[in-house]
Amino acid sequence: MSTVKIYSTPTCIYCNLAKEFFDAHKIKYENFDVSEDLKKRKEMVDKSGQMGVPVIIIVTDSGEEVIVGFQEERISKLLGL
Repeated sequence: MSTVKIYSTPTCIYCNLAKEFFDAHKIKYENFDVSEDLKKRKEMVDKSGQMGVPVIIIVTDSGEEVIVGFQEERISKLLGL
């Protein structure tokens, strides 16, 4: 079972595409709005080294993967879709 977190903003097109993708595939995820949550914004930058969104964290049995941007093929592979 994978754990998915997404650091996003409400106006980010790619953030919304990623969330729609997760919803369509019935993937549960935790969303953090980094436009308002400064603590989560810092956490996102610490994990990814990036200020751009989305930053998606997928934790599997193999470890934690940090994905910057909506990389559908990579996400699908990590989630076994």
